[in-house]
Amino acid sequence: MPDQPAGGIKVVLTSPRVAPGLLTRATWQALEEADEIGAAGGPDRPDVQAVIGSGLVVTQVESGVSAAWTWLSAAAAEGRQVVWLTGDDGEPGLLRVVSDELVREPTYAVEILHGSYDVPGSRLIDLVRVMDRLRRNCPWDQEQTHESLAKYLLEETYETLEAIDTGDREHLREELGDLLLQVAFHCRVAEDDPDEGFTIDDVAGGIVEKLIRRHPHVFGTVDAADAAAVEANWETIKAAEKQRSSVLEGIPLALPALALADKVLGRAAKVLPSEPPLASDSDLGEQLLEIVREARARGIDAEQALRTAVAALADQVRAAEA
Repeated sequence: MPDQPAGGIKVVLTSPRVAPGLLTRATWQALEEADEIGAAGGPDRPDVQAVIGSGLVVTQVESGVSAAWTWLSAAAAEGRQVVWLTGDDGEPGLLRVVSDELVREPTYAVEILHGSYDVPGSRLIDLVRVMDRLRRNCPWDQEQTHESLAKYLLEETYETLEAIDTGDREHLREELGDLLLQVAFHCRVAEDDPDEGFTIDDVAGGIVEKLIRRHPHVFGTVDAADAAAVEANWETIKAAEKQRSSVLEGIPLALPALALADKVLGRAAKVLPSEPPLASDSDLGEQLLEIVREARARGIDAEQALRTAVAALADQVRAAEA
């Protein structure tokens, strides 16, 4: 009586963040050589559709660990080579059964194949999916607007800056996540606008194009010997893009007074003669603190006083430009 041919089971794990048809060569080879391919969850699964689209047949098996393993083990015991396509969750229950079976050293071969791998940035796709589900199903998220979310964007920005100041890397990672959530949330809200809507892909695409355009020394043929040359190129390209009538255009007036003053002084230096630095960082910090202390003693709002002075400087800049 001839020996029965050895059967085998290959379980294919794929990333839900990678296009269904982008499988490794080894995986496609295993699929093509298989006597039978099985999957649960219905024929509409994108990965199943990709395999069917390549001309292969996929057997639909009843959902559940028990049904899947019964089908696989029976086919392998009969000497057939079978491949199983796991769902988006990786079907951990089935993988546990497969692991247990490997320990028992069955008469047929059992192998786990990684059909596709996550690429850098792939978890951002998860964020987009979660945010979409929240927007559709969470009553609070459904009510939010760009205006209602503005305070959270500001709050998360300051919390991120605080995390940078503390030097706590884990805290910084968490706060950057909270800040990223605000970007994703605003983009999802924007999708609902019937007239001027945009998506997170539009936002990402815009910044990618801008980065490439403003880094011709990296993506083009321009030479930049140092950081100063890079910055000069950036400003030249930016000026050509924006076609602004004043160097002050584009500065957000809602910035805190010190940040606003720094920004205006930086732009003003392109029009008015700049003053040399007078003190070291530590001395300057003490001087700033003393100024605030004096303002409090005199009943003056230091923030508003500085904003008023910055506004006067801005008037000087515009007069010089005219």
